[in-house]
Amino acid sequence: MPKGLLFVIADGEHVRFVRPAGDNALHSETRLESEAAHKRSSDLGSDRPGAMVPRHDPQDLEKAKFARLVAEQLNAGSADGVFDELVIVAPSHTLNAVRDALNTTTAAKVVGTLAKDLVKVPDNELWPHVREWVRPTHRAVT
Repeated sequence: MPKGLLFVIADGEHVRFVRPAGDNALHSETRLESEAAHKRSSDLGSDRPGAMVPRHDPQDLEKAKFARLVAEQLNAGSADGVFDELVIVAPSHTLNAVRDALNTTTAAKVVGTLAKDLVKVPDNELWPHVREWVRPTHRAVT
């Protein structure tokens, strides 16, 4: 059975899946981090003199990979009936990368987007940013 509205709040390295929880409250159900967020190491580049500079920024490549992972999670959730409406909140580069990687079924469930970085905003402070998408039918019954 579909579970209504799902907010995806992401940046290039973190994502949380948030649902309305009743009375203007929101609740993060799941959080994920990229591998790069787990390990900040010098192997992303080289400080050695004369070292070849990569053609593509490894951090940008990691962020694009993470955006595809987020989209894969959403595509799977859509197929499993985890949500029937979706709002994606992320900085514009991440937002675009996630949207580009959604399949047509999941993309059709997107009811809104917000190009903003709210990953570090606590659940109890998200409401003013996303309330326009929460209708009374999405609010949890307590």
